[in-house]
Amino acid sequence: MSSVKLPNFFIVGAPKAGTTSLYDYLAQHPQVFMCPLKEPNYFASEFRLENFTGEGRAKMTRAMGTLAAYLQGDRRERRFGGLVANWDDYVSLFKEVSNELAIGEATPVYLWSPTAPHNIAMRIPNAKIIVILRNPVDRAYSQYLHMVTVGYTRKSFKQEIQESMAPRPINATPSWPLLEFGRYWEQIHRYCNAFPRSQIHIALYEDLANAPGLLLEDLFSFLGVDSAFTPSLSRHHLQPIVPKLGATSYYLKKWRVWPYLRKLAPQPLGPRLHKLLVRSRDSLMMESDDRAFVTNYYREDIEKLAGLLGRDLSAWLASAAPSK
Repeated sequence: MSSVKLPNFFIVGAPKAGTTSLYDYLAQHPQVFMCPLKEPNYFASEFRLENFTGEGRAKMTRAMGTLAAYLQGDRRERRFGGLVANWDDYVSLFKEVSNELAIGEATPVYLWSPTAPHNIAMRIPNAKIIVILRNPVDRAYSQYLHMVTVGYTRKSFKQEIQESMAPRPINATPSWPLLEFGRYWEQIHRYCNAFPRSQIHIALYEDLANAPGLLLEDLFSFLGVDSAFTPSLSRHHLQPIVPKLGATSYYLKKWRVWPYLRKLAPQPLGPRLHKLLVRSRDSLMMESDDRAFVTNYYREDIEKLAGLLGRDLSAWLASAAPSK
């Protein structure tokens, strides 16, 4: 393959910490090319079809069919999620790169993946690594809400966190990893062992939420592109909603009936049907005892991370209401 183009930076995570928004903002920059497939998962050796179980494996098997068709097309349309295990398929995702200075790929599980830092470093040792970290308690709850929204679980958050703490092999399911995604200290340490610290940019979710312009200016400078560029920040991604009719919604989504119902509903009925079936994000609150339990679970990791980053993370240890 002549003139092979490869990414020279990666958004590696964490999951549910704003990586989709970051991907969108960076993609707007004229000197940045973002892989049209967000989350190809190529460098995370754990994320292969044979390592999924149950509903997760069934879902991934269905997705592999549409992914194969996507990879055979022109690959310019943006698509979210896929398991790309073949190197030639992965490289083909960057065939539309022209004269962009920064070529990026975003897969949030790369931060958690024990294999991804080494795999990336072996192929692209000069790659720059972008990490964005969210309070791990809120991050876990956000992942739980997503699981409820898409019909992966009918369990309570308490049940999910208890089950996630049970010993298990490294197999990916819709609800695992859950707590493991938020054990940042060891994950960051792996990247520091694989890459020079100068090639790693670490930001916090609060930075993106409270001062996105400043964060993006820093990132553009880090990537060596025009830092004066101002992307549109108007789009919001993956706002959490939960169904009012939990059991009904669960089975409609599990049996893949929900998309057909949405298509069949008359257009004027759509918004009313949505209002009838889902709750607003203002109703999504974590139980205080759950917050205290999960905060204590992460306490030592947060304290070690604060020392590693040289940042005050005491707010993550407070028993405040979760961010929305």
